[in-house]
Amino acid sequence: MKKNVLIIGAGGVAQVVAHKCAQNNDVLGDIHIASRTVEKCRRIVDSIREKKSLRISGTLAAHALDAMDVEAVKALIVKTESRIVINVGSTFVNMSVLSACIATGAAYIDTAIHEDPMKICETPPWYANYEWKRRAECEAAGITTILGAGFDPGVVNAYAALARDAYFDRIDSIDIVDVNAGNHGRYFATNFDPEINFREFTGEVWSWQNGGWTSNQMFEIRKDWDLPVVGVSPTYMTGHDEIHSLSRNLGVPDIRFWMGFGERYITVFTVLKNLGLLSERPVTTAEGQQVVPLKVVKAVLPDPSSLAPDYTGKTCIGDFVKGTKDGKEREIFIYNVADHAEAYAEVGSQGISYTAGVPAAAAAVLVAAGAWDVKKMVNVEELPPVPFLGLLDRMGLPTRIKDEQGDRPLDLA
Repeated sequence: MKKNVLIIGAGGVAQVVAHKCAQNNDVLGDIHIASRTVEKCRRIVDSIREKKSLRISGTLAAHALDAMDVEAVKALIVKTESRIVINVGSTFVNMSVLSACIATGAAYIDTAIHEDPMKICETPPWYANYEWKRRAECEAAGITTILGAGFDPGVVNAYAALARDAYFDRIDSIDIVDVNAGNHGRYFATNFDPEINFREFTGEVWSWQNGGWTSNQMFEIRKDWDLPVVGVSPTYMTGHDEIHSLSRNLGVPDIRFWMGFGERYITVFTVLKNLGLLSERPVTTAEGQQVVPLKVVKAVLPDPSSLAPDYTGKTCIGDFVKGTKDGKEREIFIYNVADHAEAYAEVGSQGISYTAGVPAAAAAVLVAAGAWDVKKMVNVEELPPVPFLGLLDRMGLPTRIKDEQGDRPLDLA
């Protein structure tokens, strides 16, 4: 049964989601793209038509929308007859979009945790501060709500669930490693919204260790990982969305997230932070103008979507999982490697956007087909991982596994 899709957001990730939904519109039906700046939506529509991404003929439309306005979101869902909403806008709009979905009966999918614009690094677990408070509301209304259906969070959660189901009797630790070994040719830029990017790293870094929350500072703990394709890569332990659900749902004592950073990023970030330019609090200039330093920094940095044409190199993201199977200790690495240039050739976006956007579209296909239409709120690890990973293989994000038997494509048969 086809279910029209409303995509909220018009950045690099939204472009990928829209292309992938178009490639599967025989299942998903009409596709609508909405953002505060409608011209960005129109450019995505043009890109889909230029690359002939639509599988079958159908409606492909752009809309202007303030996603903070619940009534406006509700009205657009009703107008477009959308039964699935994929929210890849700012994380500040999650709760308003979810409210509109609950009111209209549309399924809700997002790729990142909700944030309050005036709060940085709230008390963990972060999902408990906003999303999980609405579990009963979603279940009572029979609304399928899939949280964090990007890559990390999202695919890495499915990797953890697969490890639990198929490779271990007991899991002792999960280390999620995200390395972008690509090069965009700019002196300094962020791969997604600079405001959201910087906010992740300006507060405390929370990891799950020894069955409890552990706090550190950003760039305090470094570890070098020898990864397939991209080689030895320096990473730093940081907080991330998926730790908050995995720690609750999997019962694993140690869950950490490691992200790769180059020396230039660390240097520029440190200078900006020490100068107070990453603050979300307004300041008044000598001329009496009130500005938010973080928004000024965002305004002067390159738009992440503008990086795509010149991006080269690859990403490697996956889960190192340790535990026991049949009484023997083992370690596996379940992962994906994506190519920036290949992503641009297919959908006009760089690899970071590609890895975040393809899974959200895959989740929508699974909801439309019924496999993930669970009528309640869930994180990805609470859903069957095999249909998801199998679909991702076909949609451009193949999974590999490295263990005592070698490094090979994941066999999902």
